[in-house]
Amino acid sequence: MSSVEIRSPAEVAPAKTAIGGLFPQAGVIPIAIAGVLALATTVECSFSVASWFRALLYGTVLWLWWAGVAEVLWRAGKRWPPVLKVSTANAGVQVVAAAIVGVLHLATLQVTAHWIAHVGSDVQREVYGQLSFFKLGRIGVEFLMYGLVWFACTALHTQLAAQRDAMRSLELERQLSSAHLRALQMQLEPHFLFNALNAVAALMDLDRKQEALETLEHLNTILKTGLKRTTPSKIPLAQELEIVESYLAIERVRFADRLRVDMNLDPSALDGLVPCFLLQPIIENAIRHGIAQCETDGCIQTSVKRVGTHMKLEVRDNGPGMNGKSHPGFGIGLSNTRERLIHFYEDDFELRASQPTSGGFEVLITIPYERKAP
Repeated sequence: MSSVEIRSPAEVAPAKTAIGGLFPQAGVIPIAIAGVLALATTVECSFSVASWFRALLYGTVLWLWWAGVAEVLWRAGKRWPPVLKVSTANAGVQVVAAAIVGVLHLATLQVTAHWIAHVGSDVQREVYGQLSFFKLGRIGVEFLMYGLVWFACTALHTQLAAQRDAMRSLELERQLSSAHLRALQMQLEPHFLFNALNAVAALMDLDRKQEALETLEHLNTILKTGLKRTTPSKIPLAQELEIVESYLAIERVRFADRLRVDMNLDPSALDGLVPCFLLQPIIENAIRHGIAQCETDGCIQTSVKRVGTHMKLEVRDNGPGMNGKSHPGFGIGLSNTRERLIHFYEDDFELRASQPTSGGFEVLITIPYERKAP
């Protein structure tokens, strides 16, 4: 069986661009704050010991240390998100990290003060030589400072994630609106309406009025359903199948014996939620690029079943397949489907398009099984 992986250039880029655009200079903020505090400490200490350089050195070690800690936490949170998540397990990790960071900071301050006392004047030796950093109160301050830095990074990380999700939702809404318009365009394209109405006229000529009325009803369902649907949303599978059934009913009139549709539906999956416009574009591709190329015995097999906590949807046709080339329907349609699945399910889904060894083309989608809240 040959298969093709669906890749979309927009899959990763938008999220990165969004975050970079929101706070392009975020890393400068803690350095700027620490720099101001270091200068303040320099001014205060210089009045006491009359040495700007050594006071600046002490203030830099005292405050820029925490700017470095903020940078390390931020980078760690981007690589390992749980680092900046509030949880019981992470609390223990952060306590240990705070102890290590605090001890290292106090040791660095102690070495700095010792050096200043060693090379400075008598006044500086008296002031800095008496400094003792490993006291219970000072250790408590170190834990407090680490906690403030961690909470600041966590708050900023959470806000960025929320804004990123909001931007992704806006982008998804735009994509789904485009998909909505595309579905309406498909329904209103001259060739589609011509074929549907031509099928009705043919049925009327054959005095098959009841079938003609049913075909018009299906056309009406397609138009009404397309106009009623809102985006973005998940809908029960049963609702998604309504428009699919109407679409297939019209195509059966067009293709007559050339089209056979086998639906294998698990009743327990019908109330499961799926992203709107999930199946219809895939089945449309199967007919337009698969069945339309068959002279006889065209068949589309659609299977939906619930497997544990997931739902599997499969659409397969017996058309010519890819024939060594890229499948005509393997492009924007499936890429957009993948983008929407990423939004709704992140990485908890599978979308696979392949050509079975027996021929034809197959699309398999696996998503979590969800039900609408009562």
